Amino acid sequence: MALASLYPDIEIPDLSVPAYVLSAGSANPDAPALVDGLKGDTITHGQLAAYVDRVAAALHARGLRKGDVVAVFCPNTPWFPVVFHGIAAAGCVMSPINSLYTPDEIAFQLRDSGAKVLVTVSPFLDRALAAVEKAPVDEVVVMDGAEGHASLLDLLGSDAPSAQVDIDPANDLVTLPYSSGTTGLPKGVMLTHRNLVANVAQCKPLIDLGADERIIAVLPFFHIYGLTVLMNQGLAWGGAVVTLPRFDLEDFLRTIQDHRITRAFVAPPILLALAKHPLVDSYDLSSLRSITSGAAPLDEQLALAAERRLRKGAGTGVTVAQGYGMTELSPVSHTTPDEGKEPAGVTSAVPKGSVGYAVPNTECRLVDPETGQDAAAGERGELWVRGPQVMKGYLNNPEATANTLDPEGWLRTGDVAVVDEDGRYTVVDRVKELIKYKGYQVAPAELEAVLLGHPEIADAAVIGVPDKESGEELPKAFVVRTPGSEVTEQAVMEYMAGKVAPHKKIRFVEFIDQVPKSAAGKILRKDLKARA
Repeated sequence: MALASLYPDIEIPDLSVPAYVLSAGSANPDAPALVDGLKGDTITHGQLAAYVDRVAAALHARGLRKGDVVAVFCPNTPWFPVVFHGIAAAGCVMSPINSLYTPDEIAFQLRDSGAKVLVTVSPFLDRALAAVEKAPVDEVVVMDGAEGHASLLDLLGSDAPSAQVDIDPANDLVTLPYSSGTTGLPKGVMLTHRNLVANVAQCKPLIDLGADERIIAVLPFFHIYGLTVLMNQGLAWGGAVVTLPRFDLEDFLRTIQDHRITRAFVAPPILLALAKHPLVDSYDLSSLRSITSGAAPLDEQLALAAERRLRKGAGTGVTVAQGYGMTELSPVSHTTPDEGKEPAGVTSAVPKGSVGYAVPNTECRLVDPETGQDAAAGERGELWVRGPQVMKGYLNNPEATANTLDPEGWLRTGDVAVVDEDGRYTVVDRVKELIKYKGYQVAPAELEAVLLGHPEIADAAVIGVPDKESGEELPKAFVVRTPGSEVTEQAVMEYMAGKVAPHKKIRFVEFIDQVPKSAAGKILRKDLKARA
């Protein structure tokens, strides 16, 4: 049975992402739109619109046209949104690359996406150029400048005419992030202009964002959570987005204090620090009104501990809440509303363990993974979602698309949930095999493929094992040595550390005689979890 959102449907604007997101700034063009949290450099809403126009014009002058892919390999800076919206305004597709990726991982994404241009920064240039050797692109643009490469300043100085592009929001792609989905290797998630516009619009009835809001953006913009919820949502309502290039607790706390941050969207490891680290008591966090956690499950007790501590220290009514989504959902399907934004007729607060309500225009089903039938009322089931935020599909991968999207438009999330009588959802388990570490997806199949590249490893399997401190999972490898090999646990971990991004590193190794598999050759991960 399809369960409709308790919120009434809203009208989704038929606009491109830049036309929708940047329109709010026209009411107050001199107000800050983007602020460098460390340096204080500011881009106003008026400047942002002008810079986006120049980047789009420069890309068109280089011969890029609608549908061409531009990869962006860059940490959070106030210039990231300029580049993103410039690419989008040119009708091109921005494919964000994880800042921690190795050259091999970057090359895979460049090759798979068909990127024509790579935009990066000078500290990342060595990895970028090593990747481009394996997966060539037409040009590498270095935002802060490097000899032999165009810079962002060169793009902004273009005198080319403004790009005139006829964008079909419902069908034209705007971004191509990579996700492992519910299983397997990373895949390009095709998100349209309408997907992203819809998702920002869907959140507004639940989140009381205004032009006075200051949002701290420490979660990366290359992650769909950062791109939609922090960056585009903040800009769309005329607020200021304050960027940090990476999470450092002292920088994070100082930025909240000095820039009078009002709202934070974070992942559970940051809440763990807020709840327990002694450094928190050294800063004035009284401006903070709301913290929403996403990207990984938030433990109820951790949420309560962080809320109690922050309320005691700040002397304010700061709330800690949770939302839910995934890259394939642009990303939000559920969230906890701000006080006063609850659905009509609901008066009780959302429990801390819950991810809240389905956002407007969103339908949900809870499906028994064993039978494929809708779960009985009050019973748990795999969460299926249908709405305007659901992806178009996976790039060049109809099989994976068909495994995730059914013919009626339902997206199988791979997460098991329950819903209470007030329409509030709680995620309780996972059907999928993905490991979630610090908000990042880690695909066991990807790590297994790398392990099998080691000459002394005959077979391997990877699972996630619980980390008691963070409540998340850490990758553990079960390894079968080749005959005569004496390769050690440390050697395996060092080998992997040199091949994958830090969040994918193998944290534990156990040597076994044989990887348990089904008759069809599928790894029996439940057997490995039982012995882990």
